[in-house]
Amino acid sequence: MTDSPEQSVQAEIEAQLASAEPDVEVLLADLSGGTLRLFIDHPDGVTLDLCERVTHVLAPLRERYALEVSSPGSDRPLTKPAHFHRFLGRRARVRVREAHDGHKSFTGELVGASEEEVTLAVDDGVVAIPYSAIARSNLVPGE
Repeated sequence: MTDSPEQSVQAEIEAQLASAEPDVEVLLADLSGGTLRLFIDHPDGVTLDLCERVTHVLAPLRERYALEVSSPGSDRPLTKPAHFHRFLGRRARVRVREAHDGHKSFTGELVGASEEEVTLAVDDGVVAIPYSAIARSNLVPGE
């Protein structure tokens, strides 16, 4: 299976940041047109100074894309099994590539996160969704 353009760019970004900013976690690299939106996190939080440092480290990418670096915000993207596990008990929205149980979007409480799938308690029951089926997911703010 070949990587998507986002996965390839995210791997490139993570490699560049590994030595310069090792505590920065790349949550999501979102390519839209010629713009690369990068959501990052850091154990001490994300500051404007950190976003500027990351932008500087990623100067070669600015030759290919308009680069936006920001914090995850209250609707933080969930892109790795560890993210889902970290936020068990919180509400999340998970959108899938193809209909799963007749739906393409699920919103509910994160009740499980294994290495293969995430489990959500939704209004009409519990649903397990393989990570490979997820198109996009994020926390639901304010809950």
